[in-house]
Amino acid sequence: MTQDRPDNRGVSGLHRTVCGDGPPLLLLHGVTRCGADWERLLPAFAQDCTVISLDQRGHGGSPRADGYLVTDYIADAVRFVRQEVSEPLVVFGHSLGAMVAAAVAAELPNRVRAIVLEDPPFHTMGNRIAGTAWQALFTGMREVARRGGRIEKMTAALAEIGLPTGGGGFKRLGDLRDRASLAWSAECLSRLDPEVLTPVIEGRWLDGFDFPAALSHVRCPALLLQADPAAGGALTDADAEAVRTTIIACHHASFPGCSHQLHRDHPAEVQRVVKAFVTRILGN
Repeated sequence: MTQDRPDNRGVSGLHRTVCGDGPPLLLLHGVTRCGADWERLLPAFAQDCTVISLDQRGHGGSPRADGYLVTDYIADAVRFVRQEVSEPLVVFGHSLGAMVAAAVAAELPNRVRAIVLEDPPFHTMGNRIAGTAWQALFTGMREVARRGGRIEKMTAALAEIGLPTGGGGFKRLGDLRDRASLAWSAECLSRLDPEVLTPVIEGRWLDGFDFPAALSHVRCPALLLQADPAAGGALTDADAEAVRTTIIACHHASFPGCSHQLHRDHPAEVQRVVKAFVTRILGN
């Protein structure tokens, strides 16, 4: 494993940060976020692993691109692993990153030792998105990213995004997330290509990605982290069951009452579950 200076771009062109020492652990963030989204987990994981937190295309310090389908992110990650990671690794992905992690494991079975899938949305953010709070959220976020400006102004604009609650009602995003969470979202959006969100909003984000087929080709152990759909989680119970029954060695941990941003909102709980899983894998 070749380590580069922190905050660097390798031959893949994607911006990444590398820290720690040991077997490689690749972290893949969710849509609208960036590699720094993992900062609360880095110290613990860097004790035992070489941790690589990647900015996916159009996010953070990575270049903007022509395509932002899930299949485009998958191609980037596969290329990154082939070109820049010289030994088998564990891949931990959140949301978009979880779907990418599963696809990388399916495509590169000899290079991936295990995967951690944190609340993968599948068609919750695909062809089922129309008319949902997710669509309203991403439409509002795209507008905030396009306007840009000071972080304080972007934070205030995020707070005013209206999300449908059913029965014709709406709630402000600011009533559902605290100021610190909104400010971090604004920081990430300030470094985002707004067009990242266009295929998500239009319901075509998963075009060309057959996630049941990808899951069926995963041969390594997997840990599935499921947020609570009733509290804003993106992974439905039906999709979680599909993951559990399709991946041969799949462990499942649910987080009742917790929303989609598990590792940001509940870092201690996520760290405990994931580190125990990774330690077992690396000890084999």
